[in-house]
Amino acid sequence: MSDMSTTRPGPSPAPPAQPEGAAEESLALDKTVASWKEDFNSKPHNFEPRIVAFVCNWCTYTGADLAGTSRLKMAPNVRVLRLPCSSRVSPLFLIKAFQRGADGVIVSGCHPGDCHYSTGNYYTRRRLAILHDLLDFIGVDVRRVTFSWVSASEGGRWQEVVDETTARVKELGPLHRNSTGRVGTGHAGTA
Repeated sequence: MSDMSTTRPGPSPAPPAQPEGAAEESLALDKTVASWKEDFNSKPHNFEPRIVAFVCNWCTYTGADLAGTSRLKMAPNVRVLRLPCSSRVSPLFLIKAFQRGADGVIVSGCHPGDCHYSTGNYYTRRRLAILHDLLDFIGVDVRRVTFSWVSASEGGRWQEVVDETTARVKELGPLHRNSTGRVGTGHAGTA
């Protein structure tokens, strides 16, 4: 009788418990950051910020798509990650984006009262208010984070958000990271 374990692998161990969708969103963030070329910021005087945008599927993503299909000119620095709702954005997503190479972050969702999940964008607004204090504490300038409401019909508004955020982050310069990936200027509370 042959040993079955050499011809057929047994069941794999269960993955660690995570919030629903967290693994997929973390993988998407990793792929987004990995897509940036290493030499993107090779020369300090040619600094081009890397910006991650966490957007809701129903309004902002569609608004961003409208901006693209309308061929509106906007900064190419933003990589979009589509989520079912802006309320799915955890403050840890933003911190991970900064740790993994982003110089700025955009969080955008439906206008208040227009959320497809009723009140999701209200939860997002509360979380991001707390996040500002956390970013200040770890030494990340809160001007690196943009929070906006963009509806599906506001392609022009998305263009403004992208261009304004890119210009502001470019003015702030690259986000400083140490060898362990920690971010910040080292001077908490500085603007």
